[in-house]
Amino acid sequence: MSEPTNAAAAAKPARPSAWRSFAQPSAWTMFFFGFSSGLPFLLVAGTLAYWLREHGIELKEITIIASAGMTYALKFLWAPFLDHSAPPFLGRLGLRRGWLMLAQLGVTVGLLGMSLVTPSSLVLFVALTLLVAFAGATQDIAVDAYRIEIAPVADQGALTATYSLGYRFALILTGALALGLADHMSWSLVYQIMAVAMLVPIGANLRAREPVVERRPPARWREAMRQMFVDPFADFFRRYGVGLALMLLLFILLFKIPEQALVGGIMSPFYLDMDFTKTQIGAITKFYGIWIGIAGVFVGGAAVARWGPHRPLLAAMVLCALCNLLYLWLIPNPGNLMVLTAVISGENFMLGVLGTTAVAFLSSLVNREHTATQYALLSSMVNLPGKVLGVFAGGIVEATSYGTYFIIATVAVLPATALFLWLLPRLKLRQPEA
Repeated sequence: MSEPTNAAAAAKPARPSAWRSFAQPSAWTMFFFGFSSGLPFLLVAGTLAYWLREHGIELKEITIIASAGMTYALKFLWAPFLDHSAPPFLGRLGLRRGWLMLAQLGVTVGLLGMSLVTPSSLVLFVALTLLVAFAGATQDIAVDAYRIEIAPVADQGALTATYSLGYRFALILTGALALGLADHMSWSLVYQIMAVAMLVPIGANLRAREPVVERRPPARWREAMRQMFVDPFADFFRRYGVGLALMLLLFILLFKIPEQALVGGIMSPFYLDMDFTKTQIGAITKFYGIWIGIAGVFVGGAAVARWGPHRPLLAAMVLCALCNLLYLWLIPNPGNLMVLTAVISGENFMLGVLGTTAVAFLSSLVNREHTATQYALLSSMVNLPGKVLGVFAGGIVEATSYGTYFIIATVAVLPATALFLWLLPRLKLRQPEA
C-alpha cells in the first residue's frame, strides 16, 4: 500500500514558492514599472488641481481640466495597436518594452512642457496635460501586457504586489512630497523634478528583458483588423451570451462610480476650502493615506483568497460608497487634523480593499487569448462614468454644496448593488471555480 501512496505523492506537483516568485528579477522590474505608471496619474488630476487653484482658475474649469485623467478610461480604444503593431522608432526594444519606452518618453516630455508653459498659456498647457494623460494610459496598457507575458500564472501575484508597491511610492512622490515642495518652491520646478524622476523607470526599461511570445502575423490586412478590433470583443459575448454580457458590462460601468466621483479635481479645492495647508493635506491624504490603502490591499487579497471575488466585491463597493459620507463630518470641523485623519483612514482602507477585489473580479472575466485588450476594455469601463460625474462636480458643488455632492456620490452605489445581486447566481453558474 505504501508504494502507490509514495508514487502519488511524488506525482503531485510541488506547491509554488512565494520566495522564488518575489526573488525573480521580473518582480522587481515590475516595481519600477509600477512607479512609472503611478507617476503621471496625480500630476494630471488631484495634484494639478492645486496648481490651477492657486493660479486663480475657476472651480468649474479646474474640474474639467483635471479630468484629463479620463484618458485612462478610454485606453481600450488604442490597446489593440499595442498588441499587434510595432512601436515607431523603438522596435529594437521589442513590442512591450518599445511601446512602454515611447509612453515613458511622452510622459517626461509632457511634464517638462507643462512646467515651462504654466497655466498662463492655458490652451497649450491643457494640450500638454492631455499628452501626459495619454502617455500615462499607454504605459498602463504596456505594463499590464508585459506583466501577463513575462511570468506564468503562479507568479502573477508577486508581480502584481511589487507593481502596486512601486505605484504607491509614485503616488507619495507626486502627492505628499509634491504638495510639500510646492509650499517652498514654484509649481514649475516641482513638475520639472517629477519629470526627472521618470529617468529611473526609463533606466529599468532599458535593463529589462522582453517577454518571449510567439505571434503569428496575419496574412492579410482584413485578418489583422479582425484580430485587433473584432475578436477580443466578440469573444466576450460568445462566452457569456448577449444578455448576460450586457448586464455584466452595465455593472462594470456602475460599481465604482462612488469611488471615481471623488478621484478627480473636486477634492483638492475641498481640502483647501476646509482650511488645511498643502503640507497637511499631503501628509495625511497622500502619505499616511497611501499606507492605509496598502493595508486595505492586503485585507482585500485575503478576502478574495478565502471567499472568491464575488462576495468581497459586493461588501467592498457598498462600504467604500458609505465612506463618502465621512466627509460630511469634516464640513463642520474645518482645519481639524484628527477628523481629517479619521476620514482618510476609513476611506483609503476601503479603497484598498475595493481595488484588490475589483482586479480579481475583472481578471475572472478575461479570456487569456485576448488578455491585454479585454483587460484594458474592462478596466477602462470601470473608471469612465465616475470620471464623467467628476467633470460636472464643480458645477454641482457650486449649484448646491459639497455635502450634497458627497451624498449623490454615495447613493450612486444603489443601482450597482441591485444589479450585482441579480448577476451573482448567474455568474456562479458560469464560473463555479470563482
